Amino acid sequence: MASVVSRLSASLELSLTMSIRFPLFALLLGAATAFADSVPSSLPDKTPVTLDPLVVTAELDRAREAIVPSLGASQYQIGQAQISGQSQGSDASFNQVLLRTPGMAQDSYGQLHLRGEHANLQYRINDVLLPEGISGFGQELDTRFIDTMSLLTGSLPAQYGDRTAGVIDIHTKSGASAQGGEATLYGGSFDTLRPSFELGGTEGKLDYYITGSFLTSDLGIENPTGSRNAIHDHTDQFKGFGYFSYLIDTTSRLNLIVSGSHATFQVPNNPGQAQAFTLAGTPVFDSANLDENQDEDNAYAVVSYQKSTTEGGLQLSAFTRQSGIHFTPDPKGDLIFNGVASDVKCDIFTNGVQLDTNWNVVENHTLRGGLTFTTSRSRSDTTTAVFPVDAFGNQTSSTPFSIVDNSRATGYLYGAYLQDEWQLARQLTVNYGLRADVSDAYIKESQLSPRINVVYTPVSGTVLHAGYARYFTPPPLELVSATSVAAFNGTTNQSATATSSPVRSERAHYFDLGVTQKLTSAWSVSLDSYYKIARNQLDEGQFGQALVFSPFNYRTGTVYGAELATNYTQGGFSAYANLAVSRAFGKEITSGEFQFAPAELAYIATHDVYLDHDQRFTASAGISYKISHTLLYTDALFGSGLRSGFANTGQLPSYTTVNLGVDQKIPLKGKQELHLRVDVVNLFDRVYELRDGSGIGVGAPQFGSRRGIYGGVTWLF
Repeated sequence: MASVVSRLSASLELSLTMSIRFPLFALLLGAATAFADSVPSSLPDKTPVTLDPLVVTAELDRAREAIVPSLGASQYQIGQAQISGQSQGSDASFNQVLLRTPGMAQDSYGQLHLRGEHANLQYRINDVLLPEGISGFGQELDTRFIDTMSLLTGSLPAQYGDRTAGVIDIHTKSGASAQGGEATLYGGSFDTLRPSFELGGTEGKLDYYITGSFLTSDLGIENPTGSRNAIHDHTDQFKGFGYFSYLIDTTSRLNLIVSGSHATFQVPNNPGQAQAFTLAGTPVFDSANLDENQDEDNAYAVVSYQKSTTEGGLQLSAFTRQSGIHFTPDPKGDLIFNGVASDVKCDIFTNGVQLDTNWNVVENHTLRGGLTFTTSRSRSDTTTAVFPVDAFGNQTSSTPFSIVDNSRATGYLYGAYLQDEWQLARQLTVNYGLRADVSDAYIKESQLSPRINVVYTPVSGTVLHAGYARYFTPPPLELVSATSVAAFNGTTNQSATATSSPVRSERAHYFDLGVTQKLTSAWSVSLDSYYKIARNQLDEGQFGQALVFSPFNYRTGTVYGAELATNYTQGGFSAYANLAVSRAFGKEITSGEFQFAPAELAYIATHDVYLDHDQRFTASAGISYKISHTLLYTDALFGSGLRSGFANTGQLPSYTTVNLGVDQKIPLKGKQELHLRVDVVNLFDRVYELRDGSGIGVGAPQFGSRRGIYGGVTWLF
C-alpha cells in the first residue's frame, strides 16, 4: 500500500508543481500516507481479489458518503427518475432542475437564490469542492451527467465552509451506473437544437463515463421585452465531461474528472430606446440594431485518491479550474445610448487541494476532519470608450476617447475542520465541531466557527433536528479596485459617489429547526425554519454592461423563513410540492459605494431595505405517472415577485408557469430502446417579468420564456 501512495504522491505533486504551495500539499499528502499505512486494510495484501469491480465500486461509493455526511442539515435529493419526470428531462438546464427544490427562487441570467441569499451556493462533484467561476455554473454544469444530486441547507456540519446558503453535491454517472451508450437529438421552439451523447462502461478495473453536447438556440438570455421572440439573442454552447475511476485494490481507487465548456451569447436588444448622447459621424442609431456579445469559457479537472478501511477512510483531491468571459460592446450604439462602451475581459485561474477523513475512534463516536486550500489568480482587462463632461455632467465633446484599466489579484483561502458525531442514545445523535477559515486576498480575514446539530427520533418515522452554525463567507476575488473609480472622473462613466471601501467577508450566526414526518411508506412531509443574523452581509449586483456581477456589503443583514415540502411515490405514480416563505433585509452599504447613487446610499444608511433577490413566496409542484412504457408529467413554478424600484421598495407581480410532457419508450432488439419525448414549456404562454430594470444592482428588464414546444428522440444502446 505504501508503494501505491508513493506513486500517487509523485503524480499529484507533478500536476500541482506550477500552481500550489508545496509545503501545504506535502503536509496533506503526508497525512494521507500516514493514515493509509497506520490503519490495516479490510483484506490482507496477499488475499486474492475475486470481487466484481462493480461491487467494489458500490462499496467505495458508500464509504465515501460516510466521510462527508449531512447529519443535522436539511437535505433534498434528486435522482434520474425525478429528472425524467420534470420539464425537458435531461435536456433541461441545470438551474431548472434546482428550481424544483424547496426555497429556490428564480432570477434573470440563470441566477438562483436559496433562502433569501444572492448566490452563496457551493458546488461539489463526487464530494469534491468545485472552485467558483466568473459567470456562475448555470451554463457549465450539465444535467445529463447527474446520477444523483443532493441539496444541503440549514445548519451545515463543519466540513462545509465559504459558500453556505446551500451545498449542491452532484454524484456523477459512472460506467457502473450507466453502461452502454445513448445518442439524443432534441430541439424545437426558438430554433433550438441540441444533439448529445453518453458512453459508459468498465474494462477490468477501469470505470469510465463521458458525455458531450452542443446547443444552438435563439433564446440565449432572457428577453428584455414581453414579446415572443427576442431581438439578437442567439447562443451556441459546447460542453464535454468525463469521469474515470481505477480500482487500485478492494479498498482504494483513483478518480479523475475533466470538463470543458465554451458558450457564445448575443446580448438581446430593447427596441425604441431614446438616444442620450451625441456621437460624431453617427447622428441616428436604432437600439434594435445593437450588437453586444459575450463569450464564456470554463474548464476544470479533479483527481482524487480514496482509501476505505474497517476503521474509517479518507479522500484526498487536487483540483484546477479556469473560467473566463469576454464582453464586446457595440462601439457606436453603447456610446449613443449609455455614454460608455466597455470591452471587458476577465478570467480567474484556481488550484487547490482537499482532504477529508473519518475515523471510528471509539464506540458511538465518529471523528471527522479535513483541510482545504485554494489559490486563485484573477485578471481583468478593460478598455472603455467615454465622452468628456463638465462639472455638471454635461457632454462637452461628441468625440470619444478610451481609458484602459487593467488589474491583477491573487487570493488564498485556507480551511480546516474537526468534528465528532456522537450517538448518545439509539434515538439521539449530536454532531459538534469547529471550523477555521482564513481569507487572504484584498484584505486578510479569519474566523473560528463552532457548529452543532442535534438529531432526535422520538418514534419511528419522525425525525427532529436543530442546529447552530457560525458562518464565514469571503467575497469573490474578481472585484473592482478603488483606483478604477478615480480614472473615470470628468467622463460619462464618472460615479456620483467617490467612496470605494473594500469588500469584506460576511460573518453570520445561523439557526435552523425542522421536522420530517413519514406519514406512510410512500408519503413524507418536512417543515424547516431558519434565522440568520449577519455582519457585512454580502450581496451582488450588475452595475456595468457586461453580464458580470460585483459584490458589496451591507453593514448588517437579517434573513429568516420557513419551507414546507412533501413528496409521494407509489408504484408508477410520483408527486411533490414545495412552499417557501422568506424575508431578507440589509442596512447601510459599507463597500463598493461608488456603484450607487447618493440618494439611494443615504436612504439605505438609515433604513432596513429588502435585498433585491428577496421573494416572499416561492413554490414548485409536480406529478408524474408511468404506465408501462409511457411516462406522463406536469409541473409548475410560482414566484410572488422579486424586488424593484428605488432602494428595492417596490415588488414585481407574481407569476405561475405550468409545463407538461410525455416520454414514450420503444423496446428494440436486446437491451436497445428508443425514447420519444415531447415537452411543452409555459403551457399557457404566461408573460411574466423577472426584472423590470430597477432595483439595487439590476441592469435591465428581463422576461421569462414564452411558450415553447420541444421534442426529441434518444437511442439507448
